Amino acid sequence: MNVLVLNWLDRENPGAGGAEIHLHETFGRLASAGWAVTVVSSGWPGAASRTELDGLDIHRVGGRFSYPLRVAAHVHDEFDGRRFDVVVEDLNKVPLLSPTWAPAPVLLLVHHLFGNTVFQEATLPLALATWTLERPLPSVYRAVPVIAVSESTRVDLIERGLDRRTIEVIENGIDLDRFPFGPPEGRFPEPTILYLGRLKRYKRVDLVIRAVALLRDRGHPVRLLIAGKGDHREALEKEAAHRGLDADAVQFLGFVSEERKVELLRRAWVHTLTSPKEGWGIANLEAAACGTPTVASDSPGLRDSVLHDRTGLLVPHGNVSALAEALERLLQNRPLRGRMGTEGRAFAEQHGWDRAAGRFGRSVERVVASSRRGGYLPIRRGF
Repeated sequence: MNVLVLNWLDRENPGAGGAEIHLHETFGRLASAGWAVTVVSSGWPGAASRTELDGLDIHRVGGRFSYPLRVAAHVHDEFDGRRFDVVVEDLNKVPLLSPTWAPAPVLLLVHHLFGNTVFQEATLPLALATWTLERPLPSVYRAVPVIAVSESTRVDLIERGLDRRTIEVIENGIDLDRFPFGPPEGRFPEPTILYLGRLKRYKRVDLVIRAVALLRDRGHPVRLLIAGKGDHREALEKEAAHRGLDADAVQFLGFVSEERKVELLRRAWVHTLTSPKEGWGIANLEAAACGTPTVASDSPGLRDSVLHDRTGLLVPHGNVSALAEALERLLQNRPLRGRMGTEGRAFAEQHGWDRAAGRFGRSVERVVASSRRGGYLPIRRGF
């Protein structure tokens, strides 16, 4: 296969996140199997315009905001006369509308759509632009085969008007060897809650801080470790101070290495993620692989990556009292944490990257075969 992938960022980009993990883990495996994979992503100050990563030929064009305006012209100028079997558009920020200009059949990969949640993060002009650009999805991508990374994302796409027969769910994976099971005796001595991810307003880490304040007011000596960087850190620090939480109660660790990340996931008592919406919530799966249960918002994506009462607990999004109660339940019940940790590891073992990449590759092959026969074949889901 000769594949062109349109992905907003690549893994070397300072803003890289879960979509870039998916990009390199999936297409890196396909490249090692002999596929030719070209990626067009955005650049940043000082970035090389072209490089090779994980067997992928990376072209960088424009910047974080100019990329969607320049990608089509770059593809036509740079690859004029080159034949691709398929174009995979990773819809991670705003749609590139590739079916209107791509040089080959398009397969759409969707992590999640912002919808109204974009107004919780971006400035009003940027939020309005993103929200508006999502409106043409049904008309532009109606005949395009789609891979969604969770059932929640699939439902969102159907509600927006896409044909359910064209949407396949291939959940994200993890590197199971990188996230070994953490035994109970290796945990921190004090009750420790972990948030690990970007510090963005829409992630709603403030809910966790408020829940920790409630628990400490009740006399529970819990502490919260916040690992990650982002432009919302200062506001979160002010929130912790406002709630009377000192550095012993809430510790901001900043960016952590992969090795430190694994250590934190294996040693924390409970992991938490309280976003109003995610594509999948890969940190939940990483925690599960380490045997650490998660308390998460019962929101799209997170309800797919946390099995309620099995690998963690789901609470109504925004309900700080319910969040505190769920955290308290787990922190005070070691046998329950142990059971959920064991079930979590079993759940994670169903989601290795080799399996996910294999399914993705077969879906691409089906799209290419269908296009050569003169049309797309709807994905059958048993109804």
